[in-house]
This record gives sequence, C-alpha cells and structure tokens, in this order.
Amino acid sequence: MTRARRGAARALDHRVDGVAGALDGTAQRRPDLRGDGGAGAALALAMATAAVLLALLVVGAGTASIAQARAAAAADAAALAAADALSGYADGSPCGLAQAVAAASGARLGACVVDGLEARVTTTVPIGPLTASGAAIAGPPAVGAP
Repeated sequence: MTRARRGAARALDHRVDGVAGALDGTAQRRPDLRGDGGAGAALALAMATAAVLLALLVVGAGTASIAQARAAAAADAAALAAADALSGYADGSPCGLAQAVAAASGARLGACVVDGLEARVTTTVPIGPLTASGAAIAGPPAVGAP
C-alpha cells in the first residue's frame, strides 16, 4: 500500500471511529488548535504599531524643543540688535533692526518694546499649526551690578 493510500485509510478510520463514538458517547475529542493561528502575527503587528507611535511622539517632542531653542536664540539676537541701535552702536530704528535679525534667524518678531536704553523682544517660530515663542531683554547693565 502506498503512503498516500495509507494516509487516506487512516483518515477514513478516524472518521468512522468519530461517527461510531458519537453514537455511543465514547468519542475522543482532540484539542482544536486552529484558533491559535496568526496570534504571533497579531502580536507583532501590535508591537510594531506601538513602536511607530512612540517614535512619532519622540520626534514631535524633539521638533518642539528645537523650535523653542530657535525662538529663544532669535529673541536674544533681536534684543541685542535693538539695544545696539538704542545705544548708538548700530544705525537704524531699534525695532526695525530687531525685525531684520529675527527674520534672518527664521523667526517672526512678535513684539518689540523700547524703554529707555532697554529693549524687550518677543519672537515666534512656527511648528506646523502651533508656534514656539521666545522672549529676551537687552540693554546696559543695571546700576550697581557686578
């Protein structure tokens, strides 16, 4: 008897035993393992999705941090330019120079307030639909400061 015929005969024997056992209540139940198929793939997909979401969160936080640093650096530079114009070291209007320096730094000048020889500047940097802002004050040192 060939191997294929032996396999077919065994399958037929099992079917006959199952029918006879079902009739008299002595049928042996084999565990059904068909329900576990694909569980590993589903777990792998869930883990990959979690990893991608975590990566997006880290990238978003990093982008926001970089934009905040750019806004703060642009505000510092713009405030120093405005203070230079107030003290006579640079030609032009203080807020005009602050606007030019902020634009060169990739930021937008939000506010420029001049009080005596002191300049207060606020800048913003866009991050998609949101903005990061920075503020700085520049001027001569306070009287009695070390």
